[in-house]
Amino acid sequence: MEFYENRSKRPFIGLVWLWQALRKWYDRERTRRVLDRMSDAQLKDVGLSRDDYR
Repeated sequence: MEFYENRSKRPFIGLVWLWQALRKWYDRERTRRVLDRMSDAQLKDVGLSRDDYR
């Protein structure tokens, strides 16, 4: 068996999953910060209330 036949097909998949999870968390936090700065009237215009995104 040659070296290239025994190695992993996706060696960095764990790092990819970690990066995706961190990116998703960051995007959600950024969205929450933007929504927190909006007034109740602005949230109503978008069709949300404070309880919808917390």
